[in-house]
Amino acid sequence: MDFADKTGILAQCWIDFRDDEHFETFVEYNDIGLPMAYYVAEGLVKELTPLGEQYIDESFSMLLSVLEVEEQEVEFLPEKNLGSIMVFAYNKKRNQEP
Repeated sequence: MDFADKTGILAQCWIDFRDDEHFETFVEYNDIGLPMAYYVAEGLVKELTPLGEQYIDESFSMLLSVLEVEEQEVEFLPEKNLGSIMVFAYNKKRNQEP
């Protein structure tokens, strides 16, 4: 998945859910990766070190894990944004329930 898409998705997650009690543990654990993704997505940071990229990649992987979706599934979505991923995750979970 494109790194710019990852930073945009994480930035949106941080802005929209950083005070949400359901995301509290996720946001606390990713206290570096989420704001860093926001800074990159907003153009406040032009270049990251490899470690900075690793923080963002790990935060993105963890977000997908929390939502119980795979990156390969997300790549096929027509729009790569947090809303699309959350709707996909919801529908996937709903369709798996007996």
